[in-house]
Amino acid sequence: MSFTEHLEELRTTLIRVAVILVGTFIITYLFGAPIAEFLLQPLRDALAQRSGDLGGVASSDKIVYLGILDKVISQLQVAFWSSMIISSPLWFLELWRFIKPGLYDHELKAVRPFLFVGFLLFLLGILFGYYLVFPFTFETLLNFGVSEVQAMISLRDYLVLSSKILVLLGFLFQLPNVMLILGFMGVVTKQSLRKMRRYVYVGFAVLSACLTPPDILTMMGLWFPMMLLFEVGIWVVAFIVHPYLERQHT
Repeated sequence: MSFTEHLEELRTTLIRVAVILVGTFIITYLFGAPIAEFLLQPLRDALAQRSGDLGGVASSDKIVYLGILDKVISQLQVAFWSSMIISSPLWFLELWRFIKPGLYDHELKAVRPFLFVGFLLFLLGILFGYYLVFPFTFETLLNFGVSEVQAMISLRDYLVLSSKILVLLGFLFQLPNVMLILGFMGVVTKQSLRKMRRYVYVGFAVLSACLTPPDILTMMGLWFPMMLLFEVGIWVVAFIVHPYLERQHT
């Protein structure tokens, strides 16, 4: 395909992804209240735990909305981010269709199973955020600094932030899959990945510091999984990509 044909194919792919997201957005908007309740549960658990730790002093902690349109806007934004999560199998398939022509037949056979793995990694990132990152982060933030003060948390700010974090973690957990595809395309090797390891770790530390509250424990809680994912990616390239490509060229 020529460069123009690639651009046209990219445009078609983006249009299909947009249609998928719009259709899923309508569905998630109709179920906006249950989704919001699901996202609020870790925060409510942390508030209840804080109240118990302080002997009921924090029983007046509240989740509030500050503007007349806050509930509407928050539901719209939650519906958008939720649509990305729920429709991920479909737009994963569209991205695969776009990448597929750039791979040789032997590369296609090797990469195809990891399309499903990519979807599982996306879900794993979301579950990691919801069940591990959220409870630990909220507990740390609510108990940080002075005690015996009332918490008034904005509904809109929380729902938007939590939705974005879950989607971001889902994409971050794609790292091994991205490294696998780049390996088959010859962009990276196990040697080049090992050489850039120290720089990648520093980049992960900066990213973790930007995404987490200002305490070292929460930062490390995100930094270690990211380093582990990178190491898994190196292992995949070393023990799957390299042997497979060697067999194909012999």
